[in-house]
Amino acid sequence: MSQPKRQKLESGGGGEGGGAPEEEDGGQPEAALLRPRRSRRERDQMYYECYSDISVHEEMIADRVRTDAYRLGIMRNWAALRDKTVLDVGAGTGILSIFCAQAGARRVYAVEASSIWQQAQEVVRLNRLEDRVHVLPGPVETVELPEQVDVIVSEWMGYGLLHESMLSSVLHARAKWLKEGGLLLPASAELFLAPISDHTLDLRLGFWSQVKQIYGVDMSCLNSFATRCIMGHGEILVQDLCGEDVLARPQCFAQLDLARAGLEHELEAGVGGRFRFSSYGSAPMHGFAIWFQVTFPKGDSEKPVVLSTSPFQPVTHWKQALLYLNEPVQVEQDTDISGEITLLPAQDNHRLLRAQLRYKVGDQEEKTKDFTMEDGHFLFSQRPPQAARPAS
Repeated sequence: MSQPKRQKLESGGGGEGGGAPEEEDGGQPEAALLRPRRSRRERDQMYYECYSDISVHEEMIADRVRTDAYRLGIMRNWAALRDKTVLDVGAGTGILSIFCAQAGARRVYAVEASSIWQQAQEVVRLNRLEDRVHVLPGPVETVELPEQVDVIVSEWMGYGLLHESMLSSVLHARAKWLKEGGLLLPASAELFLAPISDHTLDLRLGFWSQVKQIYGVDMSCLNSFATRCIMGHGEILVQDLCGEDVLARPQCFAQLDLARAGLEHELEAGVGGRFRFSSYGSAPMHGFAIWFQVTFPKGDSEKPVVLSTSPFQPVTHWKQALLYLNEPVQVEQDTDISGEITLLPAQDNHRLLRAQLRYKVGDQEEKTKDFTMEDGHFLFSQRPPQAARPAS
């Protein structure tokens, strides 16, 4: 899932149930006093409202890599879906629910917490599936189904996989509504990490050294200031890279089996692992990139369907999540890069992704840096990537 940047989640707020309000972090004291303090329930409601606009659904459905993978993953599992009941968690405009009905599901419960459920109902009617696809408005945590289901389908992935914390809703639905031995679509997810040299960032950092050549004014003294401004923050950025930006062989640092008992507690505590890379060659290292892939059960196929957001694969609307170091570090062939990374919910807003990074590059001393996906950083690209546009 992704969200338009025009919608923001408040980072401040009190605890669930109207307890003592949490303190605001960052910003001017006056701004903190003026900013509304929101409870977890209020922040959830704001999150749901982000999906009430058609633009974000256009971006997701126009992402052909994403939507084709779901369609293929569902259709290849037709034998498990035929004459069975399905729960679609976060159904949006209803396209995945309709895929399930087309694959032979007897009944699909399309649960959607945002007001877009009304448009989903129109889509269901237009496709003459009212007798099989039932749209249920509300969060899956509060909606009541008339029966347990055989299959749960959901497109729950956020930037860096875990941004938005929607996986917790899927796990809640699994515990409450999925029959023992039921099917999850997708069934698992993997997180990958690699050191990167960001060519676009390199051009930006070198800009101030080129001003004299262009305009005859030496502004190279601003290089270090520009580096602090661009790289010194602790924000997780979303950007599409290419394979040439990757400085070492990527490593999988976490694997999530959605059927695994206790996974919801693992997510709260943080998922991650240690890493060690050996750099390919000489380049400025700007940081690390995170991406993910999810895998569907293989069904009637020899190989499972894998939806990947790797920079070595066609671009998706998820792109990659970038963690910049405070300044570039020059690496050479076989430079050792090691450390540990943990992804977990932000302390002041459970829907924001937080990353704790500990790393060592070559002979430099070990360093740590914390990152958060800012509440205003719900990127919406204004148009889908060219590679994801439907064929005309």
